[in-house]
Amino acid sequence: MTSKAPSLVPAATPSIGVARTFALHLWAFVLPLVNMTFLLTGPHVWWSALLWSLPIVVLVLMDNNAKPDHRQPPQSLPSLPFDVQLYLLALLQLVNHVLVGVMASRLHVGSPAALGTTLANLFTVVVLSGTTAGYSGIVLAHELVHRRSRFSFQLGRLLLVMVCYEQFATEHVRGHHPRLGTPEDPATARFGESLYDFVRRTIPQQFASAWHLEKIRLGDAHMRFWDPRMVRHRVLQGVVAEVIVVLAYLFVFGPVAVVFFLFQARTAVVLLETVNYIEHWGISRATRAVTPVDSWDTDNAFTLRTLVGLSRHADHHAQASRPYQCLRYFEESPKMPLGYYGTILLAMFRNDEYRARATAELARRRLGPYRDGAVLASAAASEPAAALAEHVT
Repeated sequence: MTSKAPSLVPAATPSIGVARTFALHLWAFVLPLVNMTFLLTGPHVWWSALLWSLPIVVLVLMDNNAKPDHRQPPQSLPSLPFDVQLYLLALLQLVNHVLVGVMASRLHVGSPAALGTTLANLFTVVVLSGTTAGYSGIVLAHELVHRRSRFSFQLGRLLLVMVCYEQFATEHVRGHHPRLGTPEDPATARFGESLYDFVRRTIPQQFASAWHLEKIRLGDAHMRFWDPRMVRHRVLQGVVAEVIVVLAYLFVFGPVAVVFFLFQARTAVVLLETVNYIEHWGISRATRAVTPVDSWDTDNAFTLRTLVGLSRHADHHAQASRPYQCLRYFEESPKMPLGYYGTILLAMFRNDEYRARATAELARRRLGPYRDGAVLASAAASEPAAALAEHVT
């Protein structure tokens, strides 16, 4: 990885006005507000609770049928309205976390009918609230931990604590970004790797990496657990904060609320790592500097506006400090089969098809293992990778 990065420029497409850019990003409020309405009006009888999961279906259908958006943001955007939008979304998500506990505290499992009602509400919390916790929690945290402001960074950490994944703040910024597309990066899915194998591998590896990075930051990679400096270890702080949050749910809202909270958090984390999977699958970086061809993105307009610019992930990795509203479209980056919503479901439930389509895209663009025109010997030796390459030739 010593060669010079290619010179890539944003696609020469029309820009979009400031007011319209702001208005379109208001789509990001839809799902958290739907989730808040569900929680405020709950608990629900079993059939009503199940119906509240339908907004997720609607969002997927809208994303799958959305048009591409190649328009570039204005060269100069005022940061204040977009920052206010970000902080309001974060506040809304924190309120939703509390409301999960409030609603769950009104449920019990003392009879078969009560158990059925509780399980139906739990199902929708997993689907709707868990998706919102990933969508309007971790996605926002991802944006905030990249900000230089201490307040923004700490707010991002708090959002991650509420899904029991605070170590992401350390590993993503100081581990994943520098090591993107290399064998040393646990968050880069290998060519041919299934989603199940990736999630099983990446979660413990990312935690171990974040723990090690914090020891280095504090001055000693071999620091003992009982070293006084460990009180400033951010990953340890995150674990302690997460335990405190779970205990608070137990004492304030009861054991049912703890179950609801943990299931919601699990959904959010699985969604996050599925996003990591589809954003970096099969990528191997060819240059020392990260370029827009080293990450997957999508030109889907609905994903762009509802996920605060996450779909333009290629530009985010090329310039991590660029705020979400200023992210640019690059034609050269590999493109996902669908928007984020559809691609996530494809990776989760039809993983063989996802890998076949992703393999075809890498081959078409001569990226990843196809960078030199053929599958690298190490990748070709992998049975899943070889099978997928054969499937698309």
